[in-house]
Amino acid sequence: MGLSLLAVESIAAEQALDQLFGLNAIQVGCWGAPDQFLRHARTRKQSLIASRAAPGVAAISRPSALAIESDSVDVVVLPHTLETDPEPHKVLREADRVLVGDGHLLILGFNPYSSWGLRHAASRGRFPAGVAQLIPERRLHDWLSLLGMEVSESIRHLHLPPIDHEPVQRRLAGMGSLGQRLVSPLPGAYMLVAQKRVYSVTALRPQWKTKPRVAGGLVKPTTRSAA
Repeated sequence: MGLSLLAVESIAAEQALDQLFGLNAIQVGCWGAPDQFLRHARTRKQSLIASRAAPGVAAISRPSALAIESDSVDVVVLPHTLETDPEPHKVLREADRVLVGDGHLLILGFNPYSSWGLRHAASRGRFPAGVAQLIPERRLHDWLSLLGMEVSESIRHLHLPPIDHEPVQRRLAGMGSLGQRLVSPLPGAYMLVAQKRVYSVTALRPQWKTKPRVAGGLVKPTTRSAA
């Protein structure tokens, strides 16, 4: 089941990252193989940042307090990082801080209103492993809007039900997308691509006082009295 999930998410991320360019791309948080998503990045450099040492990790730093210079990263990938960190708001603000103007943020999340969300609730937050809370897509839209970020792409995917049984998973995988939608109509996950918008400030010209205008044919009044 885990391999099926990673395969679906990797395909979605590849399609999005293929359109994003720049110098630096970072992934904050481990999810799958170290290069599960960054191998699809079109930037010159790619780095994996995590809160603990692991194979492929380039730097150790808390997602809610990244040891990265502000306005220095072109692409930030958060693969379920908002769901595994106890401070998702701070993680999102840090991602916004390190992004350059017009940089892109890619977020992977689980849909709480799906079979995956139901299993998460039934397991009291122990499914999938390490996921503490599920964030609805609409709420995430609101958080991004408050940061001044604009969602440019929203993809809902993962119509495979969370059944951890290999023969069942193979049978579902062979049913194709249409068959999977019939079995699990509500998508279990989503991917958002947002762009950091920076608006330039236009200086306002002072409105200088102008002489009063008089309608044609009329004599300009005067305060001088007649002799």
